[in-house]
Amino acid sequence: MEHSTRHTVIFTTLLCVAFSVVVSTVAVSLHDRQEENKRLDRIKNVLGVAGLAKPGEDLSPDELNGRFETGLEAVVVDMLTGQVVEGIDPLSFDQRKAAKDPQQSRPAETNRAKVRRVPNHAVVYLIKDGDEVTGFVLPIEGYGLWSTLYGYIAIEADLQTVKGITFYSHGETPGLGGEVDNVRWKARWPGRQVFDAKGAPQISVAKGAVGSPNEDPFRVDGLSGATLTSNGVTNMLKFWLGRSGFGPYLAQLRKQGEMG
Repeated sequence: MEHSTRHTVIFTTLLCVAFSVVVSTVAVSLHDRQEENKRLDRIKNVLGVAGLAKPGEDLSPDELNGRFETGLEAVVVDMLTGQVVEGIDPLSFDQRKAAKDPQQSRPAETNRAKVRRVPNHAVVYLIKDGDEVTGFVLPIEGYGLWSTLYGYIAIEADLQTVKGITFYSHGETPGLGGEVDNVRWKARWPGRQVFDAKGAPQISVAKGAVGSPNEDPFRVDGLSGATLTSNGVTNMLKFWLGRSGFGPYLAQLRKQGEMG
């Protein structure tokens, strides 16, 4: 019995080690593919919110890369000064990772979006038609009901009119807060206005239905049965479009526009 027990323990240990080696090898071998898939998913979301890809459009990796190269330009922005920064590759910069690194981020002011840290740098995508910039895609994030939602908002070159909004990662309730992914809800955003006459973020998700962009420019229909998620979207937009978020960058763009 003693010999049998020792044999069983040794066999089980060797089996565990063997499987661990196999799992580790597979994980390492798939790492590059996983990172490439993440990059392509990010490109797909940015193209969609920028209006350069249709909802549900099936694009190959080559088509995604081609549209990105011809329709978008990624730049890295200093979040304190709003200046574009040279020397950081925007395509490899991991903003979410930077936000968790005390050396690459700072504590956020108390805010309703529950953003705890702001990265020192962020990636902004310029929407381009040839040499002309026709809009901007800004990353956004904030807490909803159950999770932090990560997404993008695109605004026109006037820095006022919404082109689109999308979320690529969240853990909200399917059919309720998860309706942030619903293409019909996202279709209600283009044409809305983000800032009031004083330049303060005014866009919000209402509780219930609102009018068209012409009738109700600063509000979007609420998500049915998902008040807290709706409030979360409002809070994150006011944070990232405000002085703690991309306010300094947008101010720089307005100044450049005034100077012609």
